[in-house]
Amino acid sequence: MRGTLLANRRGVQRFRQLAITAIKSSKIKLLLLCCIAFTILVVGTRASDFMGGTNYSDSVDQFPLPEKGYAIVMNTWKRYDLLKQSISHYSSCAGLKSIHIVWSEPNPPSDSLSKFLNHVVESKTKGLKKIKLSFDINKEDSLNNRFKEISGLKTDAVFSIDDDVIFPCSSVEFAFKVWQSAPDAMQGKKDYYTYGGWWSVWWTGTYSMVLSKAAFFNKKYLRLYTNEMPASIKEFVTKNRNCEDIAMSFLVANATGAPPIWVKGKIHEIGSTGISSLGGHSEKRTGCLNRFVAEFGRMPLLPTTVKAVDSRIAWFW
Repeated sequence: MRGTLLANRRGVQRFRQLAITAIKSSKIKLLLLCCIAFTILVVGTRASDFMGGTNYSDSVDQFPLPEKGYAIVMNTWKRYDLLKQSISHYSSCAGLKSIHIVWSEPNPPSDSLSKFLNHVVESKTKGLKKIKLSFDINKEDSLNNRFKEISGLKTDAVFSIDDDVIFPCSSVEFAFKVWQSAPDAMQGKKDYYTYGGWWSVWWTGTYSMVLSKAAFFNKKYLRLYTNEMPASIKEFVTKNRNCEDIAMSFLVANATGAPPIWVKGKIHEIGSTGISSLGGHSEKRTGCLNRFVAEFGRMPLLPTTVKAVDSRIAWFW
């Protein structure tokens, strides 16, 4: 009899243990189900945010989007062979949409030159795309002309280049991609500033501006230079035939509060002479720096050590 009762008690205890285990298991399963449901709810909510929880298409469609690609604004002065060579080269670049030649000579471009350049552009593109070539004719001979606002410019990106500078198209396209990552980009307190030049950059690894001899920037800075740049600075540039690139660097830095981005690339200068080859060039540029600081009331240029390198073709980054 006692053996039977003992067996029954053991059976009841075992049943209770099984019941408790089952209840705990059910609670765990229920908790897991709740977690899974919550996760699905969160993911679904996030997905709605990314996939169209808010419809932005209507607001975007109200504004005309700029064309993809870039425009070349090329400064030239009585070097027709160099101009022809440069136009022939850059016409093959994939992202190019238009070419604007800054013409400041006393006589307008000849019909033969215009026809030749248009023929070169058409032959290089082989009818695969339409590249517009135009002369922006100026009455006054001034280095400020290279930064005049261009009406009807359809791309946001502007590649400012001199007629004696050749970059491989691959370098131009890479620079354009870098510009797209920071489309608004082109301090210490000092009483006097010195123009360092390339050797200073090479030695210290630091720079605070890039020169418009070959630079990408947003087209809005052409409007700002034309309409907002102090007249005294533009008069100084015209009189001294120098430092328009420094003035543009000041304007961009003052507007963005950011340093420029140096894009590493191969460069070929096909011209033999230029302003930089004249004596006293660095001293004149130093004078420009300090005059512009006085005009702006501060030094807007910011130093940086950043350099963009195309790692696909570079051994060392």
